[in-house]
Amino acid sequence: MTPQEINVDTLVIGAGPTGLGAAKRLQQLNNVSWLIVDSNQTPGGLASTDITPEGFLFDVGGHVIFSHYKYFDDCLNEALPKSDDWYEHQRVSYVRYQGLWVPYPFQNNIAVLPKEEQVKCLSDLLDAALEARVRPATDKPKNFDEWNIRNVGQRLNEIFMRPYNFKVWAVPTSRMNSTWVGERVAAPNVKLLTTNVIRNKVAGNWGPNATFKFPAHGGTGGIWIAVADTIANEKKRFGNHGTVIKVDADSKKVYLKDGTVVKYGSLVSTMAVDFLAESMGDAKLQQMCKPLYYSSTNVIGVGIRGERPERIGDKCWLYFVEDNCPFYRATIFSNYSPFNQPNKNVKLPTKQLANGKKPASFEPQAGPYWSIMLEVSESSYKPVNHETLLADSIQGLINTELLKPNDEIVSTYVRRFDHGYPTPSLERDGALNEIQPYLRQKDILSRGRFGSWKYEVGNQDHSFMLGVEAVDNIISGGIELTLSYPDFVNTRANTERRLTSKTS
Repeated sequence: MTPQEINVDTLVIGAGPTGLGAAKRLQQLNNVSWLIVDSNQTPGGLASTDITPEGFLFDVGGHVIFSHYKYFDDCLNEALPKSDDWYEHQRVSYVRYQGLWVPYPFQNNIAVLPKEEQVKCLSDLLDAALEARVRPATDKPKNFDEWNIRNVGQRLNEIFMRPYNFKVWAVPTSRMNSTWVGERVAAPNVKLLTTNVIRNKVAGNWGPNATFKFPAHGGTGGIWIAVADTIANEKKRFGNHGTVIKVDADSKKVYLKDGTVVKYGSLVSTMAVDFLAESMGDAKLQQMCKPLYYSSTNVIGVGIRGERPERIGDKCWLYFVEDNCPFYRATIFSNYSPFNQPNKNVKLPTKQLANGKKPASFEPQAGPYWSIMLEVSESSYKPVNHETLLADSIQGLINTELLKPNDEIVSTYVRRFDHGYPTPSLERDGALNEIQPYLRQKDILSRGRFGSWKYEVGNQDHSFMLGVEAVDNIISGGIELTLSYPDFVNTRANTERRLTSKTS
């Protein structure tokens, strides 16, 4: 049987936020032939949502919606246009440190630490500020650890920045560059911080996600299912019909699992670029990708019976620096939407008590219910025992007082993502400066969280716009602001461009 061959001007691989951004722009332009393919039947990629058999929703990591782009806002409002499609939240976030809940960001709120610790932190902060005044502008930090010392001082680096970031990235901060930092890490205002310490005052909310949105139904994945539904069916091939088994860059052909061959003019690939190199069978590109480093992410979900405890309150997400728990972040996922867990009338049996003991009865009982989602990083620097990970995580919830020993657990969820975080390693920028031009010469634009390998533009809005701007570059030579100028898009909202405009 002769394989079916399809000819398109632009092929998009992957239906996560980046691929869907590219598809939305291609559909809007309506002057080129195109197709989007994905091996998963359900769109969303690393921004999808799983549902446990008991009916608890868990995202594949901590995702919320906040935006630097009106175009992104327009697309989401088109997909989910009703006011009751969304919940809006003020971020309530803390860092757990020595039995205290320190408001986030930690380095801006040392006023809640013990007095002796305040003195040490302030002393080193002042030293760092004085050193910065006489340092030449050309003297840049050699790595992220040095950036931290220069910006928060030795003591804060020792007790928080260094251990916490290792827990997140699963790589020493000395092995990371500092070009990615931008709006991701708060650099303290020493004068304001000193004033707050004297007045025993907590700092105000910081950062672009101080307020955020979350979908009422379907978790984060529900957003991308809704966006995909706005794309013409004949332009989408998902599941087995969209699974890529080979990319032939020389002949500009992509071979799909169902036997279809797609001939393209330009390719927007949102596959991890190291996977793309393998699918191309390109030894030179594979060698270029070797310096790229990543960590894996383990997501653990716990569904609990009972009213939401007062100790949980309206908390959103929480950070953990110490080794009394394996997770670096806990999200109170039930606080985002009442539909992230079963209705209180649903009867579920208790699987276990938090302390591991059997419940008094395994008979199904009604709720109400609430839930916690945890993230544990993993790498060759930081291995994880998968056999004990769930038990260790539940014990960590008890150690950090998020759960009581006798809390009834009715649902658990564990999933590992091999490519979790694209690490901004010391070697990253040099590798990307070779990889991206090499692929561009072959009319391939590698974009997205692991396609671009730039964590600083790895949020959902960034990822979406990486796809939009890639299409504009292909069609009209438009500048890819998000890829090329992360600091610009992160400090200035792109308010001019709207979905209704067909020009770039």
